[in-house]
Amino acid sequence: MKLSERLSAAEGGFAPEVKAAPAGRRASHVDPHSAVVPSTFEQPGLMQSAPTFGDQPDALRSSGQQPVDAFAALKERAATALFERMGARFNDSAVKEEDLRSAAREELIRIVDGEQVPLSAEERSRLVRDVADDVLGYGPLQRLLDDPAVTEIMVNRMDQIYVERHGKLTFTESRFSSEDHLRKVIERIVSKVGRRIDESSPLVDARLEDGSRVNAVIPPLAVGGSSLTIRKFSKVPLTVRNLIEFGTLTPEMAELLDACVKAKLNIIVSGGTGTGKTTLLNVLSSFLPSDERIVTIEDAVELQIQQRHVVRLESRPPNTEGKGEVTIRELLRNSLRMRPDRIVVGEVRGGESLDMLQAMNTGHDGSLSTVHSNSPRDAVARLETLVLMAGMDLPLRAIREQIASAVNLIVQISRLRDGTRRITHVTEVQGMEGDIVTLQDAFVFDYSAGVDAHGRFLGKPVPTGIRPRFIDRFEDLGIRVSPSVFAAPPASALRP
Repeated sequence: MKLSERLSAAEGGFAPEVKAAPAGRRASHVDPHSAVVPSTFEQPGLMQSAPTFGDQPDALRSSGQQPVDAFAALKERAATALFERMGARFNDSAVKEEDLRSAAREELIRIVDGEQVPLSAEERSRLVRDVADDVLGYGPLQRLLDDPAVTEIMVNRMDQIYVERHGKLTFTESRFSSEDHLRKVIERIVSKVGRRIDESSPLVDARLEDGSRVNAVIPPLAVGGSSLTIRKFSKVPLTVRNLIEFGTLTPEMAELLDACVKAKLNIIVSGGTGTGKTTLLNVLSSFLPSDERIVTIEDAVELQIQQRHVVRLESRPPNTEGKGEVTIRELLRNSLRMRPDRIVVGEVRGGESLDMLQAMNTGHDGSLSTVHSNSPRDAVARLETLVLMAGMDLPLRAIREQIASAVNLIVQISRLRDGTRRITHVTEVQGMEGDIVTLQDAFVFDYSAGVDAHGRFLGKPVPTGIRPRFIDRFEDLGIRVSPSVFAAPPASALRP
């Protein structure tokens, strides 16, 4: 069989990233902290979870050896030989990723042929894939990252990996072979975005190349072993049509939010952890006009802004000497000098909320951001608390006046008990009555519709029938919204 035919038969692909080492590094030297060298070259047996006996090649099952050890040894030899033959190219920054993966695949096929172990097509494909994941990918996580049905990966320790599929948590058979293997994969991830993790800095927020969010905690903070959490982002950004199909929002609500963004209302997306705030913020940003200058500010870049005129700013943690930190607050202040038409803050979680409110109140209309809270009223209280974290010692009434003047709309998104993510409130911030910020719901989720046989909520967000005050602003700007958007459904439609 020709090599090209063997390549097409071998199942697919390597992970998309290999970090180039600095020029001049000797290929024979293995750097224990390198993101290039896979863990399998550092420690024996640092492969993915050993397969069960029934999964072993026939030649190994009949050899009388322990099948798990034999198959692991075969993968170990193949990975070591691949690195010996291509170590210099792995460290060559001039080699393109695609060329490197293609060359590594060809070389790996030759190595497997040289072992002269009779393998079926399925066994051969599996061997190539396992070695590829360890050498150029993220070990046992690579297949989970490649699985489009997996939305979140949770590594509690080296032998305990959970994933979220369709809103439900399930345990997987994937595992790391040791704590050291897990640590090296974590270091490989964080080093690619210029971050670090070690005993002096044992927790880190990072991201993958596609924007997926990564959080890692290592001992001594993680008592049972290193922990890694990856919230995957779709390779193709979700659109408003996707959210309508998922039931997250309705066409009427989408029409209203589109008009609100175009009318330059300041919008806060509120929700708990994992509710889809960033996804919704991405969808709202898709409504931004293409002829406006957009500045995004994030702790770790996650937003997938589709417009061309975008400047993306990312905060920076301190270096090993504790210097060089650049905070969200500093980036937000600097963005005001960048002539932005729109400012999009990935999330406010500290004193930067005061700077954001001031920007909203001083001519930077149409700003978007997210905040952690469980309801629109809680979002207002949360913003009050965050402003107090700025250390300005402002009176509470002054803070509330800032919020009431700056924020026009709060969009509350929640993760319901059936695992679905739904917008439960679209709430207008109307102003102040005495010392209280007044809120008025334009849409609320209809829980009265009940659930189906599978426990899935049948309800959807419905208009309250109350016309928001900002509709007058729409009319001044020539933005039309269908009258049916605010038409309350008949009472019979709300009954299950």
